[in-house]
Amino acid sequence: MSVPDHVVFTARDGEWFVAKALEAGDMGNENVAHFLAALSNTVSSRMAGYLGEVMDVEGLMELAKEVEGCDLGDCVAFLKSPKTSRKLGSLIHEKDKKLRKLLVDVARGLLVWEVIEDLSYPERELPGREVKPRFEGRHVDFTAKHGRWIVVKRVLIDEKTKGVDVAYVLAGINDTAVNKLPAYAGIDMEGIEGKLGINMKKKVRKSEIPALVEAYLSLDVSEFAPEEFVPHAKVQALRLLLESIGLPPGVPVKPLKKYVEKAFT
Repeated sequence: MSVPDHVVFTARDGEWFVAKALEAGDMGNENVAHFLAALSNTVSSRMAGYLGEVMDVEGLMELAKEVEGCDLGDCVAFLKSPKTSRKLGSLIHEKDKKLRKLLVDVARGLLVWEVIEDLSYPERELPGREVKPRFEGRHVDFTAKHGRWIVVKRVLIDEKTKGVDVAYVLAGINDTAVNKLPAYAGIDMEGIEGKLGINMKKKVRKSEIPALVEAYLSLDVSEFAPEEFVPHAKVQALRLLLESIGLPPGVPVKPLKKYVEKAFT
């Protein structure tokens, strides 16, 4: 029996309870795009709560407050500074040098998310209890099927589950959401990249960063997205800018994956 098209996200852990789905009849591109944007906001807002075992999250939040309300140029300068890197390093609960480096990358992504407010999409977080979850116990579960797109990302949580394992799954879900969103929203990412003058294969020099920031701030994305998704396109452009200058726009999945594989095997 074939599985019908769908996008489903459910999560239950303590007071957090979300259960939202799009079924086959609701899988228009616009609906999927809005779902993915709300999903990104939802999992991104929960990431910090699962990283306390490996870093001082409260200390990181205090670090973010040092530049609260900063303009984008000042935010970027703060996030790129060696002083900030040293402070992040002091917040990591790991002695192994290679593992510490991975966690510093994770912490930097979390700090970027906390400092730069415009990284969230103009969507409310997914609501709770609209569908019956597949699992009754504590869990995070994301499944999707639409044409050739099939994805399953989940973790069943018990007393042996580490918070960083949950964070890794959340980061993977977010990675999927932000990468699939442009296609469903009709956002021309190549056009935005060209307009910003970004070449993702080329390393950006420090001296080039201010000009890129100015290019983003003056960017009119309306020619690269339908009117309904112009604000989403602006978020995607900001993510592209940050990635091009070496700042992860949120908790990055790759270093988390490497940390989980190396630290617990």
